Amino acid sequence: MFNDLSKFGKYLGQAARMMVGLPDYDTYVTHMRATHPELPVMSEVEFFRNRQEARYGSGRSGGCC
Repeated sequence: MFNDLSKFGKYLGQAARMMVGLPDYDTYVTHMRATHPELPVMSEVEFFRNRQEARYGSGRSGGCC
């Protein structure tokens, strides 16, 4: 029973983070190790910055300044 509750809690937390735009670092690490073992895995800080830049851009408006 606690195993099922633990899984439910993990998925609920993951869904909540996705709803507010926070990607799941653990899912990323698992994916990279399983699918791309030859590539380096970003640190959690690098991952967060990468996802933030992908979502919001580099912070430059593309204008003259």
